[in-house]
Amino acid sequence: MLNQTLLDVLSHEGVVAIVTQGENEPHVVNSWNSYVQVVDEKVIIPVGTMVETEKNLKKNTKLQLTCGSREVQGLQYMGTGFLITGQAIMETSGSSFDLIHSKFPWARAALVVTVESAKQTL
Repeated sequence: MLNQTLLDVLSHEGVVAIVTQGENEPHVVNSWNSYVQVVDEKVIIPVGTMVETEKNLKKNTKLQLTCGSREVQGLQYMGTGFLITGQAIMETSGSSFDLIHSKFPWARAALVVTVESAKQTL
């Protein structure tokens, strides 16, 4: 599901948008491609604050991510992006948290996304 093109995108710097459903509207926070770790078809992202994201995930675990890079060949030209959908939780212990915390000591949690789909958009 997480194909080589997506992995190539994540190997270049770019912004990751993380979207959860709030009370009345979607809530968006950002991270960096270089922060994203992929383990066993899961996307794992360090969490600094993301207080609203955490609150939203307690009510609805559905999440969407977008990421992209101008440095990777897209469907028709240089530059591509992906829309990733899945279910997410915040972990403050366990192997995902340990992995994130070892690379990003400032992380208070790991955002662990079980990917349901990853669609190339450009």
